[in-house]
Amino acid sequence: MTLTVGQAFDRVFGPEAPVRVVAWDGSEGGSPDGLVLRLTNPDALNHVLTAPGDLGLARAYLLGDLVIDGIDEADPYDVLRVIGDGLTARRPTGHDAVELARFLAHHRPHPPALPPEETPGQLRRMAQGLRHGKARDAAAISHHYDVSNAFYELVLGPSMTYTCACFPTDEASLEEAQAYKYDLVARKLGLQPGMRLLDVGCGWGGMVRHAVKHYGVTALGVTLSREQASWAQAAIEADGIGDRAEVRHADYRDVTERGFDAISSIGLTEHIGVGNYPAYFRFLRERLRDEGRLLNHCITRPDNKHAGLPPRGFINRYVFPDGELTGSGDIVRVMEDEGFEVRHHENLREHYARTCAAWNANLAKHWDDCVELAGLGTARVWGLYLAGSRLGFERNEIQLHQVLASRTSTEGVSGFALRPRFEPADH
Repeated sequence: MTLTVGQAFDRVFGPEAPVRVVAWDGSEGGSPDGLVLRLTNPDALNHVLTAPGDLGLARAYLLGDLVIDGIDEADPYDVLRVIGDGLTARRPTGHDAVELARFLAHHRPHPPALPPEETPGQLRRMAQGLRHGKARDAAAISHHYDVSNAFYELVLGPSMTYTCACFPTDEASLEEAQAYKYDLVARKLGLQPGMRLLDVGCGWGGMVRHAVKHYGVTALGVTLSREQASWAQAAIEADGIGDRAEVRHADYRDVTERGFDAISSIGLTEHIGVGNYPAYFRFLRERLRDEGRLLNHCITRPDNKHAGLPPRGFINRYVFPDGELTGSGDIVRVMEDEGFEVRHHENLREHYARTCAAWNANLAKHWDDCVELAGLGTARVWGLYLAGSRLGFERNEIQLHQVLASRTSTEGVSGFALRPRFEPADH
């Protein structure tokens, strides 16, 4: 006699697991009082069997084969906490192992149909070129950022800033925290009127516009997203700063200008590949004048042992194709090896958890409009992605580091004061 789906669940996760699985075969497993997961057809089980973990569950959920009672699709934070905390597989022994093997044989796991929002695997991505080549990087960036500017306006808010905010107080709003973050970057870079700033991976031009309007610099931003560049350039013209600000649709590697006083890289390093760090930081150093500063702001791992992202993980397949993370130590090491002098290093992990929570709240507030703009599948992906990221930052599974460095001159002049202060006097 083959196990039912409910019985198999109890063998693997235990009848006390804080979820209740209700399967199409009429069986149930887990705690009677738990979060209810409904496997509506055999395809739901096949997704879980062929991609155990978050990828399989996400596929089933996005296709409607897995229905979760009471889920807030725009902010499934509570659901992800229950599943992440409660579903810990046991190692089956003896009779259980035999029965589970029969269960697998009976259900015959096979390659599933995939949600249209999923990017292809590594081998199929080779058609777009080598990993982190210009063509493939452009395709990866387009997948994530060219969803719809109107969609991003609803989720990100008026600042159109898609990077970690910095909350000066517990009561600060998302908009106040994003403006404070740009101001913090500007102060760390020592921006002053007349300076030239390069912002690589500039998104919708928030740092470019802030630096020009509030610090009197001339700024160039570059982004691989055509949608971002178009929006940013229109915003620059609307602000009346077109004579001092520009956002180009270009690869950062195509910037030919040199002698910049400062470079900001806010959320780009995650996309370039850990193996490309030496060339990346070398390129940026070559664009700076002596005593010029670089502020590198990016998501990192809490250690330096596991570079990259799981190729069969949810984030790689649905959010950041070819994205790679490593620890801040690796970043600092390469920066120093390429001739930078690191002067300041800060972790804003808790701030990114708050930022993701605010984006989830915006998605929930504008859910119907977001679904209309991007489709239900994409909106669901964003709900999962932001809530999962919030959990990751809260639990120190991922971090956000700002590393400030100088192109110190051969005479040893860094351009920094003896003890520089980056915070404004009122904080």
